[in-house]
Amino acid sequence: MNLNLSKKNALVGGSTAGIGKAIAKQLASQGATITLLARNEEKLQQTLKELPTPENQTHDYLVVDFTQPDVLKEKVTHALKHKNFHILINNTGGPKGGPLLNAAPEEFENAFRMHVICNQILVQLLTPGMKNDSYGRIINIISTSVKQPIDNLGVSNTIRGAVANWSKTLANEVGKFGITVNNILPGFTETGRLDDVVKNASKRLNISEEEAQENMKNSVPAKRFGLPEELASAAGFLASEAAAYINGINLPIDGGRTKSL
Repeated sequence: MNLNLSKKNALVGGSTAGIGKAIAKQLASQGATITLLARNEEKLQQTLKELPTPENQTHDYLVVDFTQPDVLKEKVTHALKHKNFHILINNTGGPKGGPLLNAAPEEFENAFRMHVICNQILVQLLTPGMKNDSYGRIINIISTSVKQPIDNLGVSNTIRGAVANWSKTLANEVGKFGITVNNILPGFTETGRLDDVVKNASKRLNISEEEAQENMKNSVPAKRFGLPEELASAAGFLASEAAAYINGINLPIDGGRTKSL
């Protein structure tokens, strides 16, 4: 099985923490040259030092806040003057939790801009190079909520579903160019985002955070939370030549928690 990504360039969103950081490190370990994409330059510089270089790669980063799509477009356009990207990891922090009825319309607008609009900008910028090299891997980190909505994540459920349908439509359009588009659907994964979910559940149910955490673990057949590295392994496979005929899928990595097929 060929998982080697040498001579491949990857743009990884949200790559200074959690799942994004784990994916950046995984792709780098497979030989890809990584461009980190996040808003905190200090964290970007630190993450850059942690990336493996088995092929003597020279990794770099772009400082971008996804609340500013125009700046994103400008900076990525400039980066494309120097190289094409063969792998795109669309990964952005999810909207805050809360009941759907309590969500202000602006929350939907902001989340749509960060997730759908920014994804669209990146795809339109990167696919010409992918077509030219007859190799492209677009991997979207979404949520199991696209299969089974999650209580108290009203805005997130809505926007994640939009990204999933955007992704499937795109997969149908670009498959003939040697480009695949797939979604990874994380379940409960040990990240800062999960810490917030646990705290919110604790307050909402009036139980301790430890109890909330145990309740969540017990809802998973594996009886534990996932690790960012476990999702990163799946991304590393989907980014490789070995996954060339896998296109347009939703891949839950959730320990079996999602009850739908």
